[in-house]
Amino acid sequence: MALEKIKDVNGKAVFIPGNDIDTDRIIPARFMVCVSFEGLGQYAFYDERKNPDGSDKVHPLTDPRKKGAKILLSGANFGCGSSREHAPQSLWHYGFRAIVAESFAEIFFGNSTTLGIPCVCAKHGDIAKIGGIIEAEPDLPVDVNLDAMTVSCGDFSCPCQMPDAARAALLSGKWDPIADLLDAEAETSQKAAALPYFKQP
Repeated sequence: MALEKIKDVNGKAVFIPGNDIDTDRIIPARFMVCVSFEGLGQYAFYDERKNPDGSDKVHPLTDPRKKGAKILLSGANFGCGSSREHAPQSLWHYGFRAIVAESFAEIFFGNSTTLGIPCVCAKHGDIAKIGGIIEAEPDLPVDVNLDAMTVSCGDFSCPCQMPDAARAALLSGKWDPIADLLDAEAETSQKAAALPYFKQP
């Protein structure tokens, strides 16, 4: 199963400022009763975006100028709290394909990487600068380049960081360990057959 080599993510961006945005804010627990992750995108940041009657609140994601954003900008310790896999799944199904923040909760970072969502860290001032640029020019694309490890918008560019192992996995198309296991089915079956304690069905 060939996976996409993720080297560059480019598109409209949205800035959701704030630190310690936890997974319960990203997707409230009441929406996690599902058989599959399909459709979770409609619940991303639901309580942040919606009033109890379902009408829109004033929020970056309800700004019509930010519709179709592929890149999410935020603050420190993004994705903290519960380890729920539904949080990055909801962001992926919403349409986000990269996240730029000051730092990430470790489990959220890992779950995002296995979906092929690059999570890169940048300085507070640089993220705020990009946030200001896209507020003034919402259609100006943001570029997250994993080859150069930069985040760019218009004439502004700044460095970003991520762990070497995650970067290598994304660049090589080896970001989903389940896909790797399925690709190695012949080898794993051969190994299992050679184990004296493993009986084939």
